[in-house]
Amino acid sequence: MEFRVVQGDIAAESADALVNAAGTSLRMGSGVAGALRRAAGDGLNEAAMEQGPVELGKVAVTDAFALDADYVVHAAAMPHYGDGQATEASIRAATRNALQAADDRGCSSLVMPALGCGVAGFDLAAGTRLIAAEIRAFEPSNLADVRFIAYDDAEYETVRRAVASD
Repeated sequence: MEFRVVQGDIAAESADALVNAAGTSLRMGSGVAGALRRAAGDGLNEAAMEQGPVELGKVAVTDAFALDADYVVHAAAMPHYGDGQATEASIRAATRNALQAADDRGCSSLVMPALGCGVAGFDLAAGTRLIAAEIRAFEPSNLADVRFIAYDDAEYETVRRAVASD
């Protein structure tokens, strides 16, 4: 399985599955969730909310609506907004479950952001190392292309360095 770090807007990516950095409520607010919601249309948030709430570390899968993907995997690495922060365990579980959900659906490509980092309160470099370790340890049946996406220059450099040091 190819694993690489890319820079850009996840909502503009083309893949079989895009991963949403979700809270347990699955309500799509700001950040990655907001970008995906705006690009996909209102149906994405409604579809996600219908499946929530989920337990910390679990995922829900919806149609991708107007995004250039088949699925959005909503990975709950953090509690409902305002109810706490992401943890090492929640980031690891959300990453594993997102990879497995996409692989189980026959996806060959997936784009994943830094789950549990940023507004979720976990340090970006430390969280990136956890996510990279889970991606490298995953043994796919179908996934062949996993892209870890960072939005801006500063995030990209932090993610790139953390992945290289892992």
